[in-house]
Amino acid sequence: MSAKQSMQLFRALRMSQPTLRQPINRVSVCRFYSTFTEDAPPPLLSKLKADLKTAMRAKDTPRLTVLRAIMSANLNASKTSTPIKTDVQLVALIRKIQKSSQDAAAEAKAANREDLVQKEEDQIKVLNEYLANSGVESLTEAQLKAMVQDAVEASKAAGTQAKSIIGDVMKRLSGALEGKDVDRKELAKMVKELTG
Repeated sequence: MSAKQSMQLFRALRMSQPTLRQPINRVSVCRFYSTFTEDAPPPLLSKLKADLKTAMRAKDTPRLTVLRAIMSANLNASKTSTPIKTDVQLVALIRKIQKSSQDAAAEAKAANREDLVQKEEDQIKVLNEYLANSGVESLTEAQLKAMVQDAVEASKAAGTQAKSIIGDVMKRLSGALEGKDVDRKELAKMVKELTG
């Protein structure tokens, strides 16, 4: 059978089939997919996730405990109005976990629980390692104090009233400290000391 004959046979069969009363409307389906739904996670968070897998394989308990605590705190923060979007925010979260570990170690020491003290100290070492390798610039207390003194002098030179000098100094410092690892509570305490 030649190609021409097979085509004629196909058309004849097609015509002999009963047709529907209403023609079928062909609707083209178009799906819109997005490859970019949210902001990219902080690079440090990606590193922490990779390290979590490595710690699981190596059965490194202190590192695994620390990384799970960080991931849990990050997940909890993502459910609030201020999710963690930058490395600076993630470093602040790690500092918070570090402080709670230090408090737990102090309480365990007061209760003469050397096993718990050792466990917390191991976790603090891991946290310090991540803070040191975070890539976020940390300021020393001397550098921070110098910046605060400069801001206080600039605020006084601008003629700011004594009542609002603390707020003015904090405003001046907020731009300069953007993207740097600074404990805001310590900063506020230092500003109060130097303005008072």
